[in-house]
Amino acid sequence: LKSSPSNNEEKEAQTQLTKSDELQRLHSQALSAYQKEDYEAAISLLDEILAVCVWDAELRELRAECYIKEGEPSKAISDLKAAAKLKNDNTEAFYKISKIYYQLGDHELSLSEVRECLKLDQDHKQCFSLYKQVKKLNKQIESAEEFIREGRYEDAISKYESVMKTEPEVPVYATRAKERICHCLSKNQQPVEAIKVCTEVLQLEPTNVNALKDRAEAYLLEDLYEE
Repeated sequence: LKSSPSNNEEKEAQTQLTKSDELQRLHSQALSAYQKEDYEAAISLLDEILAVCVWDAELRELRAECYIKEGEPSKAISDLKAAAKLKNDNTEAFYKISKIYYQLGDHELSLSEVRECLKLDQDHKQCFSLYKQVKKLNKQIESAEEFIREGRYEDAISKYESVMKTEPEVPVYATRAKERICHCLSKNQQPVEAIKVCTEVLQLEPTNVNALKDRAEAYLLEDLYEE
């Protein structure tokens, strides 16, 4: 306005100023909603602000936190990935992305993201601790799958039992391990044990196609054709 106070410039500047005031008001409301744990309202307000302030890393991180609280981790990942690009050395974003992938059972992507965090700061305590855990789990799963490919089913079962001990807190890993143990038992001509483990998996995931197929194979071995 001070440099060239023509009518057009003034109109544009006043519009931007009004918009700026409005966004600051929305920002205060969003923070207030977040503090009151009304995450849905906070997301709605942050959507409005981020439609204008597309490159604001902190607002994206705040919206990601709201998505996590609302049980929408995949939307949180999208915001955190943007925040990781927008802010230099954003180890916190990489840590959170890795943690979400880990909780979802995607150990390979979790490992990849936590490595990005350690590239930025090799002494990052949280990332290093998570890295050790994910790397150990990842190695055990890879090793178990290698045994399955080689037809070494007993070894694979033993390795998947180790997986369940390594990660007892995140249920998805125990379910996946049991699904693969059920497969190994069926392939290893141990139908009674296979039926038991496959049934445990199907109680948790009634539509698990792999467990259904492996239990069917086990029933065939036992001549239980109706089942």
